[in-house]
Amino acid sequence: MGTYSVVETGPKSAEYAMDRLPSSKQGPAKEPTSPIQQVIKELQKLGGIAVPVAAMNLVVYVRAMVSVLCLGRLGGLQLAGGALSIGFTNITGYSVLFGLASGMDPICGQAFGAQNWALIGLCLQRTILILLTASIPISLLWLNLQRILLWLGQDASITAVASTYCLFSMPDLLVNCFSQPLRVYMRSQGITAPMMWCSAFAVLLHIPLNILLVFVLKLGVPGVAIAASWTNLNMVLFLLAYLRYSEVYKKTWGGWSRAAFKEWWPLWSLALPSCFAICLEWWWYEILTLLAGYLPNPKEAVGSTAILIQTTSLMYTIPLALSASVSTRVGNELGAGRPDRARVAAMVALGVAAVAAVGHLGWATGLRNVWGRLFTHEERVLALTASVMPLVGLCELGNCPQTTGCGVLRGSARPAAAARINLGSFYLVGTPVAVVLAFHLKLGFAGLWFGLLAAQAACAVSVLYVVFTTDWHLEASKARQLSDGNPSVELPGNYAPPRDVHVEAQSDEESASLLPLKPTLAYVEGKSNHNDMWHPGSG
Repeated sequence: MGTYSVVETGPKSAEYAMDRLPSSKQGPAKEPTSPIQQVIKELQKLGGIAVPVAAMNLVVYVRAMVSVLCLGRLGGLQLAGGALSIGFTNITGYSVLFGLASGMDPICGQAFGAQNWALIGLCLQRTILILLTASIPISLLWLNLQRILLWLGQDASITAVASTYCLFSMPDLLVNCFSQPLRVYMRSQGITAPMMWCSAFAVLLHIPLNILLVFVLKLGVPGVAIAASWTNLNMVLFLLAYLRYSEVYKKTWGGWSRAAFKEWWPLWSLALPSCFAICLEWWWYEILTLLAGYLPNPKEAVGSTAILIQTTSLMYTIPLALSASVSTRVGNELGAGRPDRARVAAMVALGVAAVAAVGHLGWATGLRNVWGRLFTHEERVLALTASVMPLVGLCELGNCPQTTGCGVLRGSARPAAAARINLGSFYLVGTPVAVVLAFHLKLGFAGLWFGLLAAQAACAVSVLYVVFTTDWHLEASKARQLSDGNPSVELPGNYAPPRDVHVEAQSDEESASLLPLKPTLAYVEGKSNHNDMWHPGSG
């Protein structure tokens, strides 16, 4: 008895059909054949995803800065309490949700390349449910922030402000359970320009929202937190409005399905290591801030650390966009059974990352004496910041390639490798180097950043080794093998093929060269906006 497959009859059907046929049945190749042509073509595809994503990351960074500026206007106590709360929520909440949502990358990216449309929508539903489940213990932790900070010996007045900010940020936790999966869902399909415009419009409204809530209605710290949550909610509503009225969702969304409530483990198996890989790096920057507080000049060291972390957050927008984009590109090509193109996508992205790294080094070195004045006029803090800025630039020589390389690993469904590398690089290399240089060899503040440099160097070397030794044909065959050899999940009851698509009966022999209609999560089993303030990660 034959099987059924979805065949698209629209303008893209010929291209997809030729890609799926064995090489002996294909006609003359229309794709660029020379290496230069392939690189140029890939740069166009990568740029089409990366440029809007980078712009979106930059816009969300501006939103974060507006919130920080409003806290500063309220006073030093409010700024300190807000910063403490932001650090706590990043560590315990936003990094976790962002990391778990990154588990969608290989599933949606490869499913899109393989034209498993229904699987993309099903993965979105499962991820939302997983994030909602994860938000329950996170919210309980946030509710007890004041007790936790007092137990850790924090100042009572600062803790009270931090607790207030955290309490009014709880709606944002719920919003992130939808915003993070939506971004991956759209990016995996190459729908990035609308995300950029929706984010820009939401951030434009963020400024008057802060003025209204914080200064006109005099809500103070709660007003800043409410404005941030409201802005994220606006982003989600704008994205949903775009999806609804553009009707681009119809290919992949068949409505909520009971299938979304079962077979979570294949997604969990990718989401958990993705979460660990991202959190291990984010958390290290918070550890860096804590270590700065133990130096002989803690006030200046912590103040300079805050400036430098904001600086790395700004520079991180580019490698983060490259990471997200190459994850999509590699996933699309592997899912479509094109391992050579997946390899080209990875190499081109790493080349762009190297250029960006050199640019960041030049920028950090050239502006070292003026950049800090945007944040403070305290001369000691400025001197400390200027002395370390070149080190921050050197860190980017490792950060840009390793962040991009981690995107390659996510796109090829290998987030566990990235998690192991981050654990070893940041905690077995970076932390000991930072502690020894800063405290035992008396290098002080610079010693901490030499620790980061060592961590980034170790991470970059390890990630690049894994990427360069990848057997791309094996990775593609893994994806195909898993999709053909595992039980399928049921489609939503009201799922119907999209317009310009019809279902054709095929013999068993014919169907062997095509992916089955029924998608399987096992088929894909094989990482800058959560709240972006005060750490280098964003999204």
